[in-house]
Amino acid sequence: MRAVDIIEKKRDKKEITNEEISFLLSNYLNEEIPDYQMAAFLMAVYFNGMTDAELLEFTKEMRDSGDVIDFDGLARFHVDKHSTGGVGDKVTIALEPIMSALGMGSTKLSGKGLGHTGGTIDKFEAIKGFRFSNTKEEVIEIANKTGIGLMGYSDKIVPLDKKLYSLRDVTATVASIPLIASSIMSKKLAIHSDAIILDVKTGNGAFMKTLPDAVELARTMLKIGKGFDRKIVAVISNMDQPLGCAVGNANEVIEAIETLKGNGPEDFTELVYNIAALALKLKGDVNTLEEGMVKVKEVVDNRSALEKFALFIKESGGDPEIVNDYSLLPAYSGTLEVKSEEEGYVSQILAEEIGKAAMIIGAGRATKEDEIDHSVGVLVLKKVGDFVKKGDVIAKICYNDSKYADNSKKMILGAYKFSKEKVEKPKIIFEILEA
Repeated sequence: MRAVDIIEKKRDKKEITNEEISFLLSNYLNEEIPDYQMAAFLMAVYFNGMTDAELLEFTKEMRDSGDVIDFDGLARFHVDKHSTGGVGDKVTIALEPIMSALGMGSTKLSGKGLGHTGGTIDKFEAIKGFRFSNTKEEVIEIANKTGIGLMGYSDKIVPLDKKLYSLRDVTATVASIPLIASSIMSKKLAIHSDAIILDVKTGNGAFMKTLPDAVELARTMLKIGKGFDRKIVAVISNMDQPLGCAVGNANEVIEAIETLKGNGPEDFTELVYNIAALALKLKGDVNTLEEGMVKVKEVVDNRSALEKFALFIKESGGDPEIVNDYSLLPAYSGTLEVKSEEEGYVSQILAEEIGKAAMIIGAGRATKEDEIDHSVGVLVLKKVGDFVKKGDVIAKICYNDSKYADNSKKMILGAYKFSKEKVEKPKIIFEILEA
């Protein structure tokens, strides 16, 4: 068997066998197949896609390239929520305590942010003393006490994905739906769960810019999940404007806590409640989303979800009093109000620009080596559909170094678009897709 023959078959739109996929990927991981041959294969996939059989075998080989963790010691119905990333996406922080209060468990791998999107690890690292679990045993111990478990990505889990992604990044093959889907799902399948909920974001601040592309990606991932006999559902959610109001790290933690107190922004609350209700439906506790939403509201109203969050922070080395005292989080030194230069209804907020405006003041990374300032960020005070007068404060920049604040302000002003005609508030959820 030769790599060149496999590449030629894929180039000519012929289906490759499981044995050929295994040969190609295992030998590439072992550095017996060079980058230039794998790059040629990836480009062939980019143009010709994959059959369902190829996609499942490709994902299986990716998953099995490293450790596969089975949380057999977790005595709860286990849900893994994955988001494709966006601006102001602090869903995990609020969702997991709600699911825990509803009797479910969630253990997931979380990453750091890069560019205009934030990472869950960065947000939790804003909490002094907080430690992520480093081993399977640690995460099971904490998850059994709290219902919540978080681990950072490990080089031992799906190492092939890291190697392939680096090559895709420099060969213009990142934007291939089969390759994106197999990358995401190989990591989801490497960590055992009873159910997977995918939050596939679409819009200006998302990786998938259009709704049809987001739906195609979601359906491809659902197909993979079903092929591995997992309970799986996908939510297609709106990222044409930032999610909620807070963009940053400490300020997103605060907004998530406020949501657990019942005071969260409307769009963020709706998304979190729907995902939690979907988890209940997958578990079999409810028959409809409406029934699930009633149960979600109960655990928020009686503060049991907030208590689960505080317990998780305590068990992870942080101070649980942050739920009552936000001064325990890192503080910024200055603020700059961004005032509207126009009058009208907000018709659009370019989420990606808001993310970049937060990044340049230190809330995000331009490169993997950059240090993050957990205290700084942007508060989006006017959302799409709101009426704004000239001079109204539409956003607030919370900074420590004023030299970048003016550029951040210009980016925010450029991100806002206005209309003289009344604008309806946009949907936060476009579709819910089941396998």
